Amino acid sequence: MVKIRLRRMGAKKAPYYRVVVADSHFPRDGRFIEEIGTYDPLTNPVTINIDMERAKYWIANGAQPTDTVRGLLKKAEA
Repeated sequence: MVKIRLRRMGAKKAPYYRVVVADSHFPRDGRFIEEIGTYDPLTNPVTINIDMERAKYWIANGAQPTDTVRGLLKKAEA
């Protein structure tokens, strides 16, 4: 199953995330199919950059976003 999920980057106590499309069997920070955006929770306000066209393409082709990514997608659309 293909998932759209967050990949943690950055230093200890300074997280930075990439929104990636990955097979659910791959490790969280391991192999992925495509990177479609970024999420930085430390900026004020938080920074969300997601390629909505690619996200919609992957969802139309059966990719399931995680609950966190689903929330980010809603915020990015608004």
